[in-house]
Amino acid sequence: MIYVDADACPVKDEAERVATRHGLRIAFVSNGGLRPSRNPFVDMVIVPDGPDVADMWIAERAGPGDVVVTGDIPLAARCVTKGAKVLKHDGSPLTDGNVREALAMRDLMTDLRAADPFRQGGGRGFTKADRSRFLDALERAVRAAKGAS
Repeated sequence: MIYVDADACPVKDEAERVATRHGLRIAFVSNGGLRPSRNPFVDMVIVPDGPDVADMWIAERAGPGDVVVTGDIPLAARCVTKGAKVLKHDGSPLTDGNVREALAMRDLMTDLRAADPFRQGGGRGFTKADRSRFLDALERAVRAAKGAS
């Protein structure tokens, strides 16, 4: 199964293509606002509004043999702990070896933004190269997850 933290996810179409190619179910989990899919492999999961409700839904279900796509580092950490393969939107894997560092960096950046309210956030834009890296990484993660289940 592939779980996608779908709110603000820029690679939903790519994830759906990979899932379909492998005959895997994919769940797009959000608070709403997503266009429905006619793809029989796609589950559109709408959760109630509220902080981290979609994250909790995914974290309760993901485990070994699953792939999770998210930009949310705390969600990624919970899923990694449960044995799921986790990818960020640019294809970067989050693993036992790097998720704690990613959490620490997230916390540091939160503290820096709080200390300087005029600090402008936002990183670089999402590129075609990011999309391509994601497709390649998801393909590899799906194959590895299939082997683990």
